[in-house]
Amino acid sequence: MSDQPEGERWREYRVTPRYLAGSGIFGDPAFAPVSHWPRHDPDDDNLCQLLHTSPDGRIRIGWFGDDYDPVKVTAAEDAVGPVRWTALFNQNFPPEITAGFTSALARDWEPDGEHFLARPSIYWADSVEPLLDAGWERLRASEPGTVELRAPDGQAGAWIDTRSYGREDETVMLWAGPKGYLTRAEATFSSDTPSHLIAATAAALNDPTHVVRERHMIHRDIEQLVHLEPVTARAQPRTGAPTPLDAKHAAVSAALHRAAHSDPGARRAQAARIRTTHPGPRPSATPAAPAARADAFATARTASRPRR
Repeated sequence: MSDQPEGERWREYRVTPRYLAGSGIFGDPAFAPVSHWPRHDPDDDNLCQLLHTSPDGRIRIGWFGDDYDPVKVTAAEDAVGPVRWTALFNQNFPPEITAGFTSALARDWEPDGEHFLARPSIYWADSVEPLLDAGWERLRASEPGTVELRAPDGQAGAWIDTRSYGREDETVMLWAGPKGYLTRAEATFSSDTPSHLIAATAAALNDPTHVVRERHMIHRDIEQLVHLEPVTARAQPRTGAPTPLDAKHAAVSAALHRAAHSDPGARRAQAARIRTTHPGPRPSATPAAPAARADAFATARTASRPRR
């Protein structure tokens, strides 16, 4: 989209469906629900650039900004014990959807509590109940022992491996967008991830609420698949001297503009600096899931096999 006028590149749009909006520049919405937890800033040589932990250290939420999976979440029975489960969110996964997961995780945690360590349901449908309630179609599985769901528009889905219970590899994947390094959004959950946490992510994935992106953030292979609504300017422009918030926004916009025209190393360094000085807005509460489709869920629940 390099042929776009400069002003259009930086114009903000409301994007729907949200699962095709990409990650934008900042991962801040994903961390907003746990921003009150202890924060750690690893050394510059560390792949993890930002780390939030639960007060007891059992939950760790890391930002690996230069990695294919920039957000990695782990949980353990104690701060120094082996990891019980892992959740990964790749570089195209909208942080507003990741916030559905971290919000549920923040609600789960309490001193000496173990709800975030609950064993997964033996029914695969429990992990994707919000998608079944919304009428996502169950496809014929591509291989035995797996389940596949597809969104009504065909641009998002879920993949579940019912054979992997007890293994340490991924067992549930939520995805959106065309295949490709710059277009496919993926969230993967290891086999011991609690079903209710995956379901919270699925609900956020299916949330019809728009997210805001600048025009240049929408990949050319995505732009025909989304609805873009311009964010209108203020009806009455401000007069007088700019406020401190105006100055901060202007500084961030200028920094992003410079980063977009610099070399890749400079862009990564610039993004890291902006992340630490410009936290994103706290995401709004996720609306309740659509009215339950009891018949669809009952059918899926019956069809699902207990994991061994």
